[in-house]
Amino acid sequence: MGGPDGGDGGRGAHIILRGNSNLWTLLHLRYYKNVLAEDGEGGSSNNSSGRSGKDVIIDVPLGTIARDEETGKQEVEILEDGQEVVWIPGGRGGLGNANFATSTNQAPEHSQPGEAGLEGWKVLELKVLADVGLVGFPNAGKSTLLSVITAAKPKIADYAFTTITPNLGIVEYREGKSFCIADLPGIIEGAAEGKGLGHRFLRHIERNSVLLFLIPADSDDHKKEFDILLNELEKFNPELLNKQFIIAISKSDMLDDELKAAIESELPENIPHLFISSLTNKGLTELKDMLWKVLNQPVV
Repeated sequence: MGGPDGGDGGRGAHIILRGNSNLWTLLHLRYYKNVLAEDGEGGSSNNSSGRSGKDVIIDVPLGTIARDEETGKQEVEILEDGQEVVWIPGGRGGLGNANFATSTNQAPEHSQPGEAGLEGWKVLELKVLADVGLVGFPNAGKSTLLSVITAAKPKIADYAFTTITPNLGIVEYREGKSFCIADLPGIIEGAAEGKGLGHRFLRHIERNSVLLFLIPADSDDHKKEFDILLNELEKFNPELLNKQFIIAISKSDMLDDELKAAIESELPENIPHLFISSLTNKGLTELKDMLWKVLNQPVV
């Protein structure tokens, strides 16, 4: 007799991804595989609207990409600290019968139900965000270099694929300045087709501003080794060839001037190079200077 007074229903909870610069891996989500957001509360009499469901916020490291497992489509990319993106929206709440009152139907007996919630299997993938990516064959000396010029403590051993996940380190530069460098898993010929660590390695290179190619001084053919590395990058993603390249000849403490000149003659003239030794710290200051200069040069 008093007319319609049914309130609206609350929306279902969102599932939100939030960037957190204090996180570096997705390990904290390893056992958090089933995420259930709560329903919105139903409307009640006296035009009282229901409470919306409490949003579920998932903190992820910067560089995280969210995909739909079935389609493989990228849905979300988190690049900034505090960035929040509604990954899976909650269903819209229904409308109470008060919304349908008209001058000719002042006491409607129907309402609009809320939308059903969404469900599906999703995938989170972390692509390393670093200024410099170390590229080279297994045992090129990447982990050793990282351990010397940063505070990182990567696993180092005398066999291939010691590094199977990216290691990050912060290089302390002059006057309190710094930049981030990543020791990425060693590349092999055929990595673009998935051989060895394959795509697990190559996907991380897409995020690095500068690629530092590390080629050991005792390599049988320095030019061939560089060409193979370059070819694998191009097959995986041709856009990687637009990045800044630097070549560092590692383990160069064993070289005399004649051998250095012979190696230099093999290297591309349009790519800056230098000789370094992580064992004796030879050339490491010059390497930091070169990396800093390339990282901070104006984009043309």
